[in-house]
Amino acid sequence: MDLLFSLIFGSSSRVRLVGGPHHCEGRVEVEQEGQWGTVCDDGWDIKDVAVVCRELGCGVAKGTPSGVLYKPLAEKEQNIFMQEVACNGMEDTLFHCEWSEDVFNCLHNEDAGALCEISENVRLAGGPGRCTGRVEVKHQGQWGTVCNAGWNLSAAKVVCQQLGCGRAILTQRCCNEATQGQGTIWLTQVSCSGQEPSLWDCPSGHWGKNNCTHEEDTWVECEDPFDLRLVGGDTRCSGRLEVLHKGVWGSVCDDGWGENEDQVVCKQLGCGEFLFLSVKARRSFGPGVGRIWLDDVHCSGKEQSLEQCQHRFWGYHNCNHKEDVAVICSEH
Repeated sequence: MDLLFSLIFGSSSRVRLVGGPHHCEGRVEVEQEGQWGTVCDDGWDIKDVAVVCRELGCGVAKGTPSGVLYKPLAEKEQNIFMQEVACNGMEDTLFHCEWSEDVFNCLHNEDAGALCEISENVRLAGGPGRCTGRVEVKHQGQWGTVCNAGWNLSAAKVVCQQLGCGRAILTQRCCNEATQGQGTIWLTQVSCSGQEPSLWDCPSGHWGKNNCTHEEDTWVECEDPFDLRLVGGDTRCSGRLEVLHKGVWGSVCDDGWGENEDQVVCKQLGCGEFLFLSVKARRSFGPGVGRIWLDDVHCSGKEQSLEQCQHRFWGYHNCNHKEDVAVICSEH
């Protein structure tokens, strides 16, 4: 298959996981001549997933979920590039496994998925919590710092998202003696667009080669993890929407709220699809009390978290609790 691989996929072959909550879980897609296509799950097993996890720099293989679990689904016209993948689990890339490019009797409802453990290879150290601190990365089993040269808020955004924190609110050259790191300075000239799934997808200088000092270590502050819940319903998948900010639960105003926003909430809670609600049904959960945290929320529907959607600054609104958002999702 190596000859076939080089003829069809060339040296630019790539694999990615799409639609999952992080870059180590999702529907498996491979690239051919600039086009991304899926992989048929005929013969797909945990050994194949192990190779994908290794290729992506993720942790151990945890499961072989169906690719249809990850939204949005593959477009009907998207190609299916591989079938009958048969890895022994030790290959470095998926294309070093045995597989067939002759795809037949396979539709997108048979797309393969992969679930890998997230390797802990980036952290924020020296801060008051895990979402604020000095940027450190793990390389060759050793933690080291990141030089601020070339760093910007887009790179901070990627780190915050990779750590499961909220949006990036500050990045700066950090460091006095109390907060600067020690040991190796692993990276400099990290250049992110802000859309990358992890810091490893951003271009950077060579590992360990720089003329930085620890006074130039990078400091990042992210908002705390964005938590939400539905209250007043019969299950955790239905009720009035509340979000957590600065340790206080508050409601969300329904100005501009629609199906896309419902979809993101259901996805973030791990519930099923959103269900259409009449105005009367939405109000059956009653008005909230206390803070109204969010207003003018706008989502595309593809976001994994409501935090990734546009909204006003926390606490800025022109609403009352009669306008609180309520959501009902199917439980599966």
